Amino acid sequence: MPTDEEAEIAGGESPEPTPSVDPPATGSEEPPVAQELGRVERPPADRFQGKRRLLLVPLMMAPPPDLTEKDSEPQAIYDRYWDQVRIQVDALASAMGGLHRIYHESVMEGGEAGMAYLEMADPNASALARVRFLAGATLEATEDINLISESLDLQRCLMLPLTNEEVATRLQQWLAESTRSRYDYIASQIDQTLQPDETGLLLIGERHQVQFPADIEVFYVAPPALDEYRRWLQNWAAAQQRAAEAGMETEWASDGEDSSDQLI
Repeated sequence: MPTDEEAEIAGGESPEPTPSVDPPATGSEEPPVAQELGRVERPPADRFQGKRRLLLVPLMMAPPPDLTEKDSEPQAIYDRYWDQVRIQVDALASAMGGLHRIYHESVMEGGEAGMAYLEMADPNASALARVRFLAGATLEATEDINLISESLDLQRCLMLPLTNEEVATRLQQWLAESTRSRYDYIASQIDQTLQPDETGLLLIGERHQVQFPADIEVFYVAPPALDEYRRWLQNWAAAQQRAAEAGMETEWASDGEDSSDQLI
């Protein structure tokens, strides 16, 4: 379990968001519940002086293009989420004296090279990062190419149908070790680059397992549209699962009829 504080910021309509202390949403833990800003008192400005601060923005999977052609709602919620994230990050960075460092999972180079990759890989995150980058914030290399490629290759291997249980178990163990090393590296990069009295921005998946240094105060950015999009994503995934199960049942029934015909 993380030992740092993680404050959750919610209610993107307010120009002066105020953090409240809450544990991070990492691993298999449930994400923190959003609170309305109007119910939380603004902390004194000197609370942040001399400390290392990190704004954590959860990356959500974009709705599939073939789905948005049929239903515009998920894309509208997704776009609203990023609009609210930008409002909250801007307000928080202003309250904390500016934004100094930017971190994004899968970014292996800092500076302009990293920005070029980010613009290709994640348009919404890059739009948020570019404004701060042009204002003077430093985009840091966040990942190690060997660690991230190892994790990706192992995930691909485990997507294949495996017939040997021991092989599957060893691959799972290897993936767990690789994933732990990857997140340890991200934590190390943040620890080495984020200086006292600086504010950083980390964009990373909700199920990350990064263990932040104890002296970094982490603020979980959770605008109202986050819960809305989570609900849509859960419903969509459940519908996909039901469709897949129905397809399998149809295939089995068809196979059974073919076998009966052969017996006759």
